Amino acid sequence: MKELFVNGTLMRGLGLHSNLEGAEFLGEFRTQPCYRLFSIGDVHPGMFEVDPEKENGVSVTGEYYRMSDEIWARVEAGEPPHLYCGPVKLEDGRTVDGILFPREHAEGIHKEISSFGDWRAYMDSKK
Repeated sequence: MKELFVNGTLMRGLGLHSNLEGAEFLGEFRTQPCYRLFSIGDVHPGMFEVDPEKENGVSVTGEYYRMSDEIWARVEAGEPPHLYCGPVKLEDGRTVDGILFPREHAEGIHKEISSFGDWRAYMDSKK
């Protein structure tokens, strides 16, 4: 079994949520305020950690799931380029697996949306 924090199109009601079919929803959570968030072509978000002593980070909204290895394989296979599984620090102090995006593929290339702290809020702002 794998547990995973997601903050983009895998969330309920969004484009890739069906890849999580059969996974157990464990709730909505926020990260610690040590991340920056980018819109990758307005297709999906990209999040990476920053050192809060050196840079301003934000808390990012997401959802947490428990899934079988088979569901994880489906999720992983459906992820867009450059997204990867890595450690995410939750507001409650836990560090869990989550979906991250390399900083070098975000900064100076894609639009920063950290001020939203939430992929849904960003996408709603575009309507």
